[in-house]
Amino acid sequence: MSSGARRGTGAAGEAGRNDAIRVRVAGVRGSAPREVGAEMIVTADAVTGSIGGGALEYMAMDRARAMLAKGERAAAMDVPLGPEIGQCCGGRVALSLDRAPATVPPPGPEVLVFGAGHVGRALARALTPLPVRVRLIDSRAEELAQAGCVPQTLTALPEAEVRRAAPGAAFVIVTHDHALDFLIAVEALARGDAGYVGMIGSASKRAAFLRHAARAGVEAGRLTCPIAAHAPRDKRPEVIAAFAAAEIMAALMTHARVPA
Repeated sequence: MSSGARRGTGAAGEAGRNDAIRVRVAGVRGSAPREVGAEMIVTADAVTGSIGGGALEYMAMDRARAMLAKGERAAAMDVPLGPEIGQCCGGRVALSLDRAPATVPPPGPEVLVFGAGHVGRALARALTPLPVRVRLIDSRAEELAQAGCVPQTLTALPEAEVRRAAPGAAFVIVTHDHALDFLIAVEALARGDAGYVGMIGSASKRAAFLRHAARAGVEAGRLTCPIAAHAPRDKRPEVIAAFAAAEIMAALMTHARVPA
């Protein structure tokens, strides 16, 4: 990166001091790499966050560092994303630069993964870098111990974790026991506010669950089973996890756009 920049990994609040410039996408026309509100914090020797990379980001970093050197408090940029800057999005981006602290983003939706077997562990790892609050839940300490540093809960009452979850949460059910799967799925669907309810399985397992849910008086139309149904015929946990993570994120983003 230009001017000897390096990417910072600390919290945005740490970078949001008086010797830092916030660069924020204030407007977008046409195609652009990031949406309005995306921001990065630029100091003399580090950058936290991103407004889309490429020449646009380098230009903004250079302008921010010039502001730091001159003591400027605010500036604006209007950048066409065309061949002249080597960026082919074709749109136009308006940037605001100031010394205000970074905006603290709201916490992402909860994703509770029930079952710390091979697929559950792989899914929790796949979701960890995404803008969600993932938690791996199981009653088996030895399985959770293999999950590494992902947030986890050891409990014999997973249904209680369903009841405690925040509105709009995603519930992913990949346990070692069909009866336990059904118990958790009924609890999740009964809430009525889940952003996603998915269960590992097959068409026959889904049919069996629909009968079970009908007896329990629960509407099961929103259940996704099997999860990652569009994955190729590849049973490796990491492959299933990749497709399931994309499916979960798409459902959560759609849920967030639907008015309550």
